[in-house]
Amino acid sequence: QVQLAESGGGRVKPGDSLTLSCKGSGRAFSTYDVGWFRQAPGKEREFVAGITWGGRVSPYGDPVKGRFTIARDNAQNTVYLQMNSLKPEDTAIYLCAADLSPEHWLAPSFSNWGQGTQVTVSS
Repeated sequence: QVQLAESGGGRVKPGDSLTLSCKGSGRAFSTYDVGWFRQAPGKEREFVAGITWGGRVSPYGDPVKGRFTIARDNAQNTVYLQMNSLKPEDTAIYLCAADLSPEHWLAPSFSNWGQGTQVTVSS
């Protein structure tokens, strides 16, 4: 089991960029696949991006394709989410999750979750 802590959220204007970080505890973090999800008020949790322990990137969620990039630094036990060209509809709590073998990057297949970091995009 790992513990996760997200950081980097904030309030930005449309078109701005943000980089979120997901810091994992323990030496075993480098063996976990990690996904970024987001949840807006009144909406279901939505998959954003995923990366395997070896650095293979999953297909991105359709709303963020071409704008968001996921990467990881196992030496730092950290997974990043670079978000460019932010839109108001990107406003949500962003959560990272980790598991050894998540099924098709579905949220219920992740057993370790962080508390989330708020991203607000507003003019």
